[in-house]
Amino acid sequence: MLRHLPHRFARPRAALLQGKRGVRYNRAVMSGTFEAAYLRLGTEELRRRAEDALRGLADCRLCARQCGVNRLRGELGSCNTGRRARVSSAFPHFGEEQPLVGRNGSGTIFFSWCNLHCVFCQNHDISQGGQGQECDAETIARAMMELQKMGCHNINFVSPSHVVAQILEALALAAQWGLRVPLVYNTGTYDSLETLKLLDGIVDIYMPDMKYSDEKIAEELSDIKNYPAINRAALKEMHRQVGDLQMDTEGIAVRGLLIRHLMLPHGLAGTKE
Repeated sequence: MLRHLPHRFARPRAALLQGKRGVRYNRAVMSGTFEAAYLRLGTEELRRRAEDALRGLADCRLCARQCGVNRLRGELGSCNTGRRARVSSAFPHFGEEQPLVGRNGSGTIFFSWCNLHCVFCQNHDISQGGQGQECDAETIARAMMELQKMGCHNINFVSPSHVVAQILEALALAAQWGLRVPLVYNTGTYDSLETLKLLDGIVDIYMPDMKYSDEKIAEELSDIKNYPAINRAALKEMHRQVGDLQMDTEGIAVRGLLIRHLMLPHGLAGTKE
């Protein structure tokens, strides 16, 4: 349940109260003019993809690190995550990109640990310290439902690359229970193409980072190899799936690609490139 997940920030509680005073759901979703991609697939296909992804944990190659550990048996790779996902918090977030926030916030679910080890991470206690608690599929699914009930315009999975299997497992339940808002895949974009293809027809909005143009700087600051090539291939696949960003009449995103570029001092991010 959402209330059992520790809140990371002080602000969301105030934002939540604001939403309760005047909840206005995404008009396109509520009117039926928009249908989330995963609903068109159906729950049986969602279950099948979840099962495929979960089987893959036995030789984990969910993300671009390709660790090959058996997470089903408790072996840990670079992401320090076993069979169950660890969740730091779930709340209506008003600090995300404006097309996701709207009036009632983006329904963020912050996953603990990360497949990147960025030395500058603003959520270091979550991404590198593992702050949070292990959650089963039902707990994550109920968090999605509660965020939708609060009026959040989307469900926003933050740092999802290493827990795609667990997300799909929870989504199959939530879709059966009545989830219908868009899904946001909010990633540092060190993603496996095979995993992204598993998400084809499921994710509505991709929000990837484009951090570096230089692979040596990426390795030094985030402990990852071949980032520029992997990142650009992932961006192309995401755009193939969802296209350009689309918004409803109130300026709230419902589908498409929203790229963020990291700005670093001394031109380390390679912005010009």
